[in-house]
Amino acid sequence: MEFERNLDKYAELAVKVGVNIQADQTLLVRSPIECAPFVRKVVEHAYKAGAKNVHIEWSDEECTLIKYLNAPEEAFNEFPKWTSEQYVDIAKEGGAFLTIYAQNPDLLKNVDPQRVANFQKASAQALKEWRSYTLSDKCKWSIVSVPTESWAAKIFPDVSKEEAVEKLWEAIFKCSRVSDQDPIEAWNNHNNDLKTRMNFLNDKNFKTLKFKSAKTDLTMELPEGHIWLSGASQDPNGVNFNPNIPTEEVFSMPHKFKVNGVVHSTKPLVYGGNVIDNFSLTFKDGKIIDFTAEKGAETLGKLIDTDEGSHYLGEVALVPFKSPISDTNIVFFNTLYDENASCHFALGSAYKTCIKDGDSIKEEEMDKYGVNTSLTHVDFMIGSADMDIVGITNDGEEIQVFKDGNWAF
Repeated sequence: MEFERNLDKYAELAVKVGVNIQADQTLLVRSPIECAPFVRKVVEHAYKAGAKNVHIEWSDEECTLIKYLNAPEEAFNEFPKWTSEQYVDIAKEGGAFLTIYAQNPDLLKNVDPQRVANFQKASAQALKEWRSYTLSDKCKWSIVSVPTESWAAKIFPDVSKEEAVEKLWEAIFKCSRVSDQDPIEAWNNHNNDLKTRMNFLNDKNFKTLKFKSAKTDLTMELPEGHIWLSGASQDPNGVNFNPNIPTEEVFSMPHKFKVNGVVHSTKPLVYGGNVIDNFSLTFKDGKIIDFTAEKGAETLGKLIDTDEGSHYLGEVALVPFKSPISDTNIVFFNTLYDENASCHFALGSAYKTCIKDGDSIKEEEMDKYGVNTSLTHVDFMIGSADMDIVGITNDGEEIQVFKDGNWAF
């Protein structure tokens, strides 16, 4: 009974805080078929909140794997046009998108990485117009996660699949504040706290950030007119929504051409059904000039080579080492969770909302403002218990932003 109550609270949270469905809105839910019981509750809460239509796009990892192992090469160089057109149509009419992210981290470990890279690029190109809506908050979107047996077994390999799923549900409810008596009120308070951090960073208007830990030594300049944002966003109608549940980040964009030094990963990155782990990136004038990886080097190389923009950073996000997610001491092998347990950067596109009047900057002028563009946007984790971050203002004043992995103010 307690689990059912929490499941219902979680679905309500996804609808009312995640995408914050309004009267007569359309909602598209993208989900693995294993998550159907949760999706049904989402659909119910969406209609109760006034949704006009709720559409479901199901996926099945077993079918995905079968395709990667058996389909002809040309199948991975194309993406269904009707899918991209559907996404854009829903975005244009003011609809919302909820993604249930529950990927098996090892699904494609025995698949030719070139096939994965080809399809990642084809899908990114096909969904470019739709992503322009999400990257600029022109539509409401949110990502939540639901345990599946394969994902849970990766995290908890020493227990039965049933127990692994139970343990993962417990962690998700805790990290998402579903275990609180009133999760929606808890999220209102949490968003206000993140907004306080955001306001501090915007008031200081730092020119430069210096990241220093045992393995990372990197200097990053921020573009003129940059804006720090936090967990909650607003659509064009001024309606709040939370793109990530959970979230612990305050984020902005680095200057595309003004990142120098070495950064080392602190958590595994799951990309294209493969795990990339213990990797480093070396930057000169913003561009990756070298990389290493203990695991998944080939996959990392293909990610970096997606296009020219994937050689540069598009996001810098500050997350305290001490947070509900980090305190679980769980490596989730899931970017939604792991990125919100750690400071992180993103390879690829910047969010236009992170610079003044970003929506009016033409694509051919992005470089002039130091704004990166790319077909991809992939977060990777760099935060640690010994991470120090110093901000330098335009007047040359140095201010401690992070000390020993946590906020210094």
